[in-house]
Amino acid sequence: MTEEIAIRKRRYLPVLLHLTGWIILFVLPQFLISGGLFNDGRTTRIVLFNTLVFLVLFYTNYFWLVPKLAQKKKWLPFLLLAAALIVVLGYASGKFYQNLFAPPPEVRERISQMEERIPHDDRDRRRGGGMALYNFFITSFLVSGFAVGIRYAESAVKKEEEIKELEREKLNSELALLKNQVSPHFFFNTLNNIYSLIAINQDDAREAVLSLSKMMRYMLYESEQGNTRLSHEIEFMKGYIDLMKLRMSDRVRLTVAFPEEYEDQDLPPLLFIPFIENAFKHGVSTAGNSFIDISLMAVGKEIFFRASNSITRLSADAPRAASGIGLDNVRKRLALLYPGRHELKIDEQEQVFTVELRIGS
Repeated sequence: MTEEIAIRKRRYLPVLLHLTGWIILFVLPQFLISGGLFNDGRTTRIVLFNTLVFLVLFYTNYFWLVPKLAQKKKWLPFLLLAAALIVVLGYASGKFYQNLFAPPPEVRERISQMEERIPHDDRDRRRGGGMALYNFFITSFLVSGFAVGIRYAESAVKKEEEIKELEREKLNSELALLKNQVSPHFFFNTLNNIYSLIAINQDDAREAVLSLSKMMRYMLYESEQGNTRLSHEIEFMKGYIDLMKLRMSDRVRLTVAFPEEYEDQDLPPLLFIPFIENAFKHGVSTAGNSFIDISLMAVGKEIFFRASNSITRLSADAPRAASGIGLDNVRKRLALLYPGRHELKIDEQEQVFTVELRIGS
């Protein structure tokens, strides 16, 4: 709905601005000349005629000369045709003025008789006609300049909107690609855990498969909407942690802290799962004691997430490429989704790996 309103504004705002400009151009001279609107019929007719002439001049440049010639760098044809248009309109206006505003024949005859009796200097008449012609050409050049400037400005705004739209499409494509990478990565790691669990406890393995099916349903349907709710994401993380606990021994100390009361909000799906996956993959030891600490806190519109795990000797010696895929994916998603509105700290020491993430305003 908001997008439709924005589209309507972009469509009708230029029309409203143009209409307002022409109304001002028609009304203002009447107040300056006759002290009010429609106070003098002759003044109103002159202003109306001038407005129509400049309207033709403006929109001939705006709709045809500028886009067809000027914006295609055809400067010489543009200048010649623009100048020719001003000359033609000036000539046509002069003839029209003579016919429209000339006095009746009997009045013209009396004026002629009076002029013969009163001495006058022809140079004054020529000077007055030349001044009117000068004013017309100056105003015409200004109107043509406004047409060129406004058309170029609107084209620049339109081009900028097109670039932003392309950037949005590119961003959405990149986010879709990154999100699609999360699903198989998560699925692969979870299947590995279930495969290991089958050899230990088949009943737990069956329960794990059931839990996995619920999580896959979430990933396939709800997360495909683009955003999910924080409450749903927390439930998903709880389900994943419960699934991972099935194959944990008593030597692993697991601490999980999720808020009970918080302001629910929209956020991208599967944003924290790679950190939790990484913690279980490298923080669970079968040979000695190990720990995993996971916590999330929501304060207003800000979310604070922390995951810390011990680094077992086996995971320290193993290549980190697989887990690195998930962490790099999160970095890229955060850069696209929260530019300037997130802080990610990754601290890898000899025996402890810690991730701290803050997102929001």
